[in-house]
Amino acid sequence: MYLKKHTHGRIVLVAVCDEGIVGRRFTEGKLTLHVDAKFYVDEVVDERRMVEEIRNADISNLVGERAVGCAIEAGEVVASNVLYIDGVPHAQILRL
Repeated sequence: MYLKKHTHGRIVLVAVCDEGIVGRRFTEGKLTLHVDAKFYVDEVVDERRMVEEIRNADISNLVGERAVGCAIEAGEVVASNVLYIDGVPHAQILRL
């Protein structure tokens, strides 16, 4: 999986996506999701590292079967809250 951290002041956003969907655009009805390399790609990480990073982030943006599935298995995302756009799972986490 690819992971990229974005820092805005004290807020940390972690973007994670599956490797095979970078650069693709998914559309369903009025929803469009572009998996832009500028936003998602910095380093390749394994599941353990991804979970560690999203647990420490204020906001997480996850796209793809592997990324979202790993977050569900770790208890960080509830499966019923996952949004599917053109069959691709997308989840966001916001810690207040």
